[in-house]
Amino acid sequence: MAARIKDATGVEPEIIKGEGGVFEVVVDGKLIFSKKELKRFPDDDEVLSQLPS
Repeated sequence: MAARIKDATGVEPEIIKGEGGVFEVVVDGKLIFSKKELKRFPDDDEVLSQLPS
């Protein structure tokens, strides 16, 4: 997913290693996806559609 984000936006995502199965995507301080809340991983397009162009 990091590569797709970079290709789509030209921005290198910051990947922060966590524990306990947490997977979140945050853009400009705003949470746009949380595996903890939805209990699943996102589709790439689900995240890409919420990124600024």
